[in-house]
Amino acid sequence: MARALLLQPYRATIRAASSSETKYDGVPEVKLSDPTRNYRVLVLGGTGRVGGSTATALSKLCPKQLQIVVGGRNRDKGEAMVAKLGENSEFAQVDINDTKMLETTLRDVDLVVHAAGPFQQAPRCTVLEAAIKTKTAYVDVCDDTSYAFRAKSLQAEAIAANIPALTTAGIYPGVSNVMAAELVAAAISEDKGKPEKLRFSYYTAGTGGAGPTILATSFLLLGEEVTAYKQGEKVKLRPYSGVMNVDFGKGIRKRDVYLLNLPEVRSTHEVLGVPTVSARFGTAPFFWNWGMEIMTKVLPPEVLRDKAKVQQMVELFDPVVRALDGFAGERVSMRVDLECSDGRTTVGLFSHKSLSVSVGVSTAAFVLAMLEGSTQPGVWFPEEPQGIAVEAREVLLKRASQGTFNFILNKPPWMVETVPKEVVLGIYV
Repeated sequence: MARALLLQPYRATIRAASSSETKYDGVPEVKLSDPTRNYRVLVLGGTGRVGGSTATALSKLCPKQLQIVVGGRNRDKGEAMVAKLGENSEFAQVDINDTKMLETTLRDVDLVVHAAGPFQQAPRCTVLEAAIKTKTAYVDVCDDTSYAFRAKSLQAEAIAANIPALTTAGIYPGVSNVMAAELVAAAISEDKGKPEKLRFSYYTAGTGGAGPTILATSFLLLGEEVTAYKQGEKVKLRPYSGVMNVDFGKGIRKRDVYLLNLPEVRSTHEVLGVPTVSARFGTAPFFWNWGMEIMTKVLPPEVLRDKAKVQQMVELFDPVVRALDGFAGERVSMRVDLECSDGRTTVGLFSHKSLSVSVGVSTAAFVLAMLEGSTQPGVWFPEEPQGIAVEAREVLLKRASQGTFNFILNKPPWMVETVPKEVVLGIYV
């Protein structure tokens, strides 16, 4: 019964919030499906950077209504995290590769957040499969195309089990997908012509303070051929090629970004119907970009796809990366550009001083949207209206953008860029 409450329509929640909305720290008040009870949320990977950040954000955004269960293999780290979170938290020792242990843990919670990456090359969606079996709502922060669409293939099973599930629901992919959906919806509603080109550009200083898991993910992605779409046709490209110099606005300015194989390219192409889609990523200091570009040219793809070899590289580079992170900081920015058939371009921009904080806030925003009843039974991407209802997107973006120093949506490029180009008489491009 408690889990069925997650499926109540979100529309009524939005009306209630807009009529008597109260806020703390500028964030819309949480309106859970059943305000008379507490919900138990399990965060797998809760002792890591992404999971720990998610647990922390949930404890701040919804401090009284959630019991946060920190899931992980290391009890000492788990108990340290619980001590940090306070009385509305507990630790559960769980290994996601132990099916029996996983299912036992899931039977005692309302929703599970899967943040125990990396997701690259995982042969099965073990946590989602266990969530379906135990009828537990599910959110993951997957950033791998194969894994995301393997999760999507469990759609019928999730519907039969009557559980809502979101995949790729972190910061990027995740919030970036919702930003893209809003740009497309605005273009259609404002009759700006047919959406033709969608471009995702991401920048993170160093590893963003997110640790060895992000480093492993980056190396594994270098071993994947990039899928992009051009005028409706799928094209294959070399990873970390196709460099573009993108202006991320104040605080970040212009940065080089390179092609990577990211799941939001395929999902937004299929869901939003945009014929040309690509995604690029860049980092700092600049020589890390050069290093990763060289790796794709020198190392055979099979080496970069070998998890054991990649882990050895991570252990080798990790001390150097951590030292450089201290100088580079961990700023993160994402820019989404939509070009339409009438020649006009609109932009979304999201910049935060700390990736390790912002990824948790972003993931927590998806968790709260699900607990408020936004997600229908099935497995959904964030840009699908059955995943995040159209009327729920504004609240989600307000929560996810908490702490950003630059958040802009549906604006012309000249309002975003640090050095817009003036054509004539105050007309910018």
